[in-house]
Amino acid sequence: MKFVADENIETAIIIFLREKGYDVINIKESYRGVTDERVLKVANQENRILITNDKDFGELIFFQKRISSGILLIRSFVETSSAKVKLVKNVIEQIGERLKENFVVVSESGYRIRPLKTKEV
Repeated sequence: MKFVADENIETAIIIFLREKGYDVINIKESYRGVTDERVLKVANQENRILITNDKDFGELIFFQKRISSGILLIRSFVETSSAKVKLVKNVIEQIGERLKENFVVVSESGYRIRPLKTKEV
């Protein structure tokens, strides 16, 4: 799987994913300061799953009907990097490839999956 890490994603998560062999574009490194729309475009152009802490992507996807290759929204009650790494690790182990083409919200209480049916016209 390939990922795009939004600017608000902790470095520890990016390091974890890269150490596990995943290809990760870090918005802070490559596209600092771009809009959410541009972040989504980067993810879609390379068929990458977007990892974010930003609920605004739900608005872009479901209300503005923007396309997405997949989104992993982290909604952690514990704001430490290690807690968020654990959430990402667990959700990848549990659902893996199902992250693609779905909007997945993960928290300490589990995860929710909502299919993304919006396609580019």
